[in-house]
Amino acid sequence: MFRSRAKDEKAQAADKAPVNFSKQPRDPQAPKGRPTPKRSEAQSQRRSVANTSMTRKEAAKRQREERRSALERQRQALASGDERYLPARDKGPVRRFARDFVDSRFNIAEFFLPMAVVILVLSMVRVAALQNIALLLWLVVIVLIVLDSFVNAFRLKKQLNERFAGENKRGAVAYALMRSLQMRRLRLPKPQVKRGERP
Repeated sequence: MFRSRAKDEKAQAADKAPVNFSKQPRDPQAPKGRPTPKRSEAQSQRRSVANTSMTRKEAAKRQREERRSALERQRQALASGDERYLPARDKGPVRRFARDFVDSRFNIAEFFLPMAVVILVLSMVRVAALQNIALLLWLVVIVLIVLDSFVNAFRLKKQLNERFAGENKRGAVAYALMRSLQMRRLRLPKPQVKRGERP
C-alpha cells in the first residue's frame, strides 16, 4: 500500500522479462529446434547434479577404481589379444602383423637369456680352456643375434610395404625386434600364431 512507485515498476519489468532456465551450454550436435526443457525437468537435473557432488576423497577413490578396472581390462587384453583394450603401442593392424611375423618363426635373440646364463656359468669356472670357450661363445651369440635381427628387419620391412602401403608403419620394425628379444612364453600380448604359421 505504501510501496514506492519505482519498486512497483521494477517488479512489473522483472515479471515481463523472458526467463532462461537452461544454464547448460547447448550440445553442438543437438538439433537447432529442440524444445526448451520444462522448469520441473531443469530443476530435477540441477538437484541430481547437486546431490552427486563428491568430496575430494571420494573423487580420488573413484579415479583409483576406474584406473584399476582399466588396467585389469588391459591385462586381459594382453593375454587374449583383444584389440579394443590393448595399450596404444600394441594397437593397429601394422603392429599386429609385426607381432605375428615375430611369433611365427624361431628367433636367435629369444634364446639369448638361457645362453647368457650358460656362458656366465662357463666363465666362472676356473679353467682357462672353458673361459676361452665362454668368451668365444659370447662373440658367436652376439654376431648371430645381430645378423638374425638384420634379416628379420629387412623381411618385415618388405612385407609391411607390400601389405600396408598407405598406412603409418613408423616404429613397427623396432617394435618387432624388441619383441624378438623376449622369450616366447613371456611375450605380451600373447602370441596368436604358432611357429611356422604364416602371419
